Amino acid sequence: MSLEVAVAVPFKQRGTTRLGEGEFVVALSLDRNWFSPDQAKRLIDVAAGRGLLERADGEVVAQFDPPSVTVPEEYAPDESILREQSTFEMILDALVAAGHDKQDAVAAINERQRRLGITVEAAAALYARRQGVDVADAASAAAEQLGE
Repeated sequence: MSLEVAVAVPFKQRGTTRLGEGEFVVALSLDRNWFSPDQAKRLIDVAAGRGLLERADGEVVAQFDPPSVTVPEEYAPDESILREQSTFEMILDALVAAGHDKQDAVAAINERQRRLGITVEAAAALYARRQGVDVADAASAAAEQLGE
């Protein structure tokens, strides 16, 4: 996952799982020249929303194991990782990462949505669960949407 790789780099670079927010921003904007400082701050927001980071007392804390993340030699993140993914996109990404064909998954999800009369997010969560793909966080978000 490109987002996890981009977020892991500052932690790997410093050999820690906690960094000051400013230090994290500097690592991505000045040290690596991957993002502007504002974009690096946005990356923190996106990564926190995906459960990769947690903010605590002016620091960002990795909620994953940065040393276990492989960073390809010529890696440079695409700016598309700065946008928040929808619940549906997160579930679809998890399905594809688990080896499912994207088009087949979308077709099955759409059929389930139509048949059950539920949101696409809820249908995707149900489909993923039936396929044995863990999407607990995204499923919780889909369940919250059902309650609206």
